[in-house]
Amino acid sequence: MSNLRIIGLIIGIVGLITTFLFFRGIKWKKRGFILFSAINLCLIIVSINPESINFLRDMLYLQSEQHGRLIALLIIANIFLLFFTAYTKVKLENLKIQFDMLVRRLAVKSPENLSELEKNIKPIMIIIPAYNESENLNILLSKIPKQINGINIGVLVIDDGSNDNTADIVRQHGHLIVPNIINRGQGAASRLGYDILKKYNVSIGITMDADNQHRSEDIEKLITPILNGQYDLVIGSRILGQHESESRFRSLGVITLSKIVSIITGIRITDCSTGFKAFNVNKIKAIRLTEDQFQAAEVLIESAKKGLKIGEVPITINRRAYGKSKKGRDFMYGLNFAKVIFKTWWR
Repeated sequence: MSNLRIIGLIIGIVGLITTFLFFRGIKWKKRGFILFSAINLCLIIVSINPESINFLRDMLYLQSEQHGRLIALLIIANIFLLFFTAYTKVKLENLKIQFDMLVRRLAVKSPENLSELEKNIKPIMIIIPAYNESENLNILLSKIPKQINGINIGVLVIDDGSNDNTADIVRQHGHLIVPNIINRGQGAASRLGYDILKKYNVSIGITMDADNQHRSEDIEKLITPILNGQYDLVIGSRILGQHESESRFRSLGVITLSKIVSIITGIRITDCSTGFKAFNVNKIKAIRLTEDQFQAAEVLIESAKKGLKIGEVPITINRRAYGKSKKGRDFMYGLNFAKVIFKTWWR
């Protein structure tokens, strides 16, 4: 018996014993025990009798290869590993969704949050996800109007695990704040905001960034087409409007990614990455959102899939006054954004 077969036999026996010891008692799981036992048994059988896998070698037409059996075994092992990786990823994705739902429900049902929400919810609510943006919020919140066209407007800041005085600033301005106990990302924070708007039957929702780049003067432009019944979702476009200088690479990226979103949705979109949008809350209930970051494209693609009427209006985006962007460097931002586009379209 060759050294390789001896090593394989030892690994198989040790693996079989380890599987039994691991899955006994409270850790018992039938599927896991069967899977890992089968793998180790196969390794033991192949080590004792290599000719047992001749059928794999022949099936893959490797009879003439010097190490045909070994090559066949490696190919099958890699195929199995690929499927196992996909299965594990699906399981992790399900766990992520369950965790997301748990965190959101705990936040919405918190006694402190419930009392504040019931007193301060308005027919039109602005959702602002915020992570360490107290200086910018102090400027932005002072500019938001209390009414537009005679309709009351409220502000809901989702404090996404900030460790500055974001919460104090929001309360000083008399607005609602609901905290996430940990930083989870703009998309996750926005979903919590959507949950609250749905729960309290808010008519129109608006999302704004906390970095003070969006102008409160543009809010009326966004909500008017929804009030008129023209659109269900209105995107604020810097391409149709104006924006202060940013890197040429990012500008080119916005245009390119917007063209991709336009192609896969069949709707002309000029600015797929803006977080400044308004929507009919009753219509947005139908869409499924899962991304923790880069959720702007996810909202667009999912809304298009559900047949929502989507439009754009020109807005102005200012330069950030304080702090640095948390979106990452231009290349990685574009890469991650493109990944979200593909994932959302594919599902």
